[in-house]
Amino acid sequence: MMTNLFSVFDPTSNLMGTQANWASTMIGIAFMPFMFWVIPSRQAILWKKIVLTLHKEFNTLIGPQSAPGSTLMFISLFSLIMYNNVMGLTPYVFTSTSHLAMTLALALPLWLSFMLYGWINHTQHMFAHLVPVGTPPALMAFMVCIETVSNVIRPGTLAVRLAANMIAGHLLMTLLGNTGPTIASTLLTVLMITMVLLLTLESAVAMIQAYVFAILSTLYSSEVI
Repeated sequence: MMTNLFSVFDPTSNLMGTQANWASTMIGIAFMPFMFWVIPSRQAILWKKIVLTLHKEFNTLIGPQSAPGSTLMFISLFSLIMYNNVMGLTPYVFTSTSHLAMTLALALPLWLSFMLYGWINHTQHMFAHLVPVGTPPALMAFMVCIETVSNVIRPGTLAVRLAANMIAGHLLMTLLGNTGPTIASTLLTVLMITMVLLLTLESAVAMIQAYVFAILSTLYSSEVI
């Protein structure tokens, strides 16, 4: 019996003395050899086109001054998040991206590395970035405080945005699924259609949230270069 509404998302499954829920986070690595076949599959060709499209877009956002191959980090980040989001839609598979332990572990090191690189190598640019262009002199001190707070909360907003969007849909699907045995048989058809539509929406959210996380990380890195 659940102790609270969110306990269904807790990693409690045990396998040989270890928590097996987090195994879904990296189990996709087992399927990577399929990408190295002599004749690539349709899935491999589709994924290659997606990666090339993301590379062009991320390279445009970072700018021409970026180091070669710098977009690979953000493409890998997008791939990891989207894989875990989609895997979480499978029944009885733990969604690691619905926990702050996972999302904050992705967002905080990225933001910290960007900040350290910017303040060490482009100190004057980072100070200038705290005061937007055209700010009246009387508001400069106030704008510095606002920009500092907005920079500090960036990893938190990245992590909470991803976790909240993933857990909200899962929670709604769980609540609707639990009402199935208690409602009249005439309403089961409506409930099933609603669940299918909600699952379709969650599939779109899984891909969109991975894209948003990667795009925002790219934009944050472009500010310090």
